[in-house]
Amino acid sequence: MMSSIDDPGHGHSPAAWTAVVIMLLAVTLGTVFFWFDMPVLVWASAGLLVVGAIVGWAMAKAGYGAYGDKYKPKQH
Repeated sequence: MMSSIDDPGHGHSPAAWTAVVIMLLAVTLGTVFFWFDMPVLVWASAGLLVVGAIVGWAMAKAGYGAYGDKYKPKQH
């Protein structure tokens, strides 16, 4: 199926990519810290997960989201 003109790109924006990378790092670190029984760092990783969501939201509000004025979708 071809994408339409109104298709936001399924999250292919700087805001989405930044949020996902931060959150993926948080989950990975949290898993490692859980494995090594470091509860304080597990909770710090949970905090980083929240930070990732906030950063993605803030970047989207700043215009770097799929519908933002600073985002230019790539032609495929």
